[in-house]
Amino acid sequence: MESTEQPRSISGSMQSPRSPSSQPYLSVSVSDPVKLGNGVQSYISYRVITKTNFPDYQGPEKIVIRRYSDFVWLRDRLFEKYKGIFIPPLPEKSAVEKFRFSAEFIEMRRAALDIFVNRIALHPELKQSEDLRTFLQADEETMERFRFQETGIFTKKPADLMQMFRDVQSKVSDAVLGKEKPVEETTPEYEKLKHYIFELENHLAEAQKHAYRLVKRHRELGQSLLDFGKAVKLLGACEGEPTGKAFSDLGSKSELLSIKLQKEAQQVLMNFEEPLKDYVRYVQSIKATIAERGTAFRQHCELAETTKLKEINLDKLMLTRSDKVGEAEIEYREIKAESEEATERFGRIVKRMEEEIVRFQEQKTEEMGVAFHQFAKGQARLANSIADAWRSLLPKLEASSSV
Repeated sequence: MESTEQPRSISGSMQSPRSPSSQPYLSVSVSDPVKLGNGVQSYISYRVITKTNFPDYQGPEKIVIRRYSDFVWLRDRLFEKYKGIFIPPLPEKSAVEKFRFSAEFIEMRRAALDIFVNRIALHPELKQSEDLRTFLQADEETMERFRFQETGIFTKKPADLMQMFRDVQSKVSDAVLGKEKPVEETTPEYEKLKHYIFELENHLAEAQKHAYRLVKRHRELGQSLLDFGKAVKLLGACEGEPTGKAFSDLGSKSELLSIKLQKEAQQVLMNFEEPLKDYVRYVQSIKATIAERGTAFRQHCELAETTKLKEINLDKLMLTRSDKVGEAEIEYREIKAESEEATERFGRIVKRMEEEIVRFQEQKTEEMGVAFHQFAKGQARLANSIADAWRSLLPKLEASSSV
């Protein structure tokens, strides 16, 4: 079923359509984080609200409670089932213990999980996933049972996927050292894609590093202004009028600007640094898909080669009228079927990735454009506020200095 994509905010949440009954829509929000449990068993639960008119959903609105591991379950299932699609990334699994349940960390994770599930809900293939429907509708007991159910291929974790990618890199290194000759795809289009992804990761990581420093600088400057304001107020208390009053005003203005800087630091963190960090994670997810493509290509080549060898062996046996012809024919048909399936699987991955990279670039351009625009507006607003604040003090300070 095709769905009309709804407008999204920078947080990733979709806005409700004006006439939900006339167009297919799927809107999801992650909200109300609550800490549950004690000690090492403690975790954060989230309220996931789904609004839709899709006929294969239980109703127009459904509210379920989910924890982080439920989101991990969804991502792992999608990664296994939709080879070649860039599955949206999740925020990091763990954090420093003293920060893990801080209000700031909880809000950053909530926002990242909201973006994650909405990207899936907006994707033309992923939004039709049975696992997505389970995630959005199953009660907590059923979801827990699914989460802990061992089903073989679905036990692979993101860390394993990144290890898989490192293994691919290791095989390339072995080839350079002459240890083995890897079977690698070398088409110009594929090489261009890999180069783009690696370059993008480096540039995003560098930008995110400097955004982090900017947040830190705003916070440090805000704290310095707060301390300075308190010190100037105490100094003003030792002075007579009008100097004392001018110093007191200077201290109050410094404290006010300190609050503004702290608020702007939080805005830069949530609306600028976090989107950059999110795209660093996104690129890592794409690299895992690239690793899967490499595996599929090697399987395709190895099975094609094995099929040729089986065919040659069968021809020899037929020429010699060997009594092993029947057994060889069965082996040949089986390996040929496997080879054809591997070729089709690799072809699907290639086609999907061609579509996915276009979608990813369009999405990145839009979302990064919003993030940079918000950042520039915030910095301009802060600079004007600081200038106006200091400018308003000049007459008082000039008057006190001329007494």
